[in-house]
Amino acid sequence: MSGFAAAMSAPVPVSIIIPIMNEAANLPRCLDCVKWADEIFVVDSHSTDGSIEIAQQHEAKVVQFEFNGTWPKKKNWALEHLPFRNEWAFILDADEVLPPGAEVEFGKAIAEAGDVVGYWINRRFMFMGQWLRHAYYPNWNLRLFRHARGRYEKLTDAPTDSGDNEVHEHVLINGRTAKLQVEIDHYAFPSIDVFIEKHNRYSNWEARVAVDALHNLNSEEISGPSVRRRRKLKRLSRRMPFRPLLRFLYVYIWQKGFLDGVEGYYFARLHGFYELLSVVKRRELLKRRRVR
Repeated sequence: MSGFAAAMSAPVPVSIIIPIMNEAANLPRCLDCVKWADEIFVVDSHSTDGSIEIAQQHEAKVVQFEFNGTWPKKKNWALEHLPFRNEWAFILDADEVLPPGAEVEFGKAIAEAGDVVGYWINRRFMFMGQWLRHAYYPNWNLRLFRHARGRYEKLTDAPTDSGDNEVHEHVLINGRTAKLQVEIDHYAFPSIDVFIEKHNRYSNWEARVAVDALHNLNSEEISGPSVRRRRKLKRLSRRMPFRPLLRFLYVYIWQKGFLDGVEGYYFARLHGFYELLSVVKRRELLKRRRVR
């Protein structure tokens, strides 16, 4: 047996962070896919559905998070306060699953990282029982990184009514990054009800961040050219008319969601509605601010 293969028989030296609140339906599948990790933290918000017991049965370390209503949110708090015993951390949501064999690539990436401080990983969105091969694909996220070197960006100090977990914030990291070949299966929307509930909360966050940016209340520094470019495009899009229609066309035409069949059409239409919620809620916040 080679030295590297022998090393793979031992746990991969990475600390997994899984933020949860009432994720009993997803947690067993999620925990099973990372049982090869040296350390697993389940960062909970006082779940009442048996999630804690499931985590303990899988020998994960359960840590409770107390949200103050604004900042920090759950993932950043975990990066600041968890007693890691590994240099590398991987952020995994409870509704995400890594495929069998992922531990081989993770172990090799960490062992051969050199001056690399973080790795991007692609996600495959599951919607209405199938993988959307075009809409929202590819979807790269920086998830595996040296935990001392990465933090989620802070885009607003205000309460957003979007929950205690980060929504669409990016991990900011200084240093060289690379990409993993393995991909995450993302079961974010097991039903249309869940899609609507999540995006109702997400649109609260989008509206608040848009208002803060408009009034120059946001003073965070965003490092990394790709993140700055995405933020610049986002600010530009907020000035454009017919945003809900443009969002639909972006997902359905530009991303070729039409090739995903009727599911791609529904996915694009729902994202157009999500954009409409963000636009209307932003206007509502601006009107309230003028009244004051």
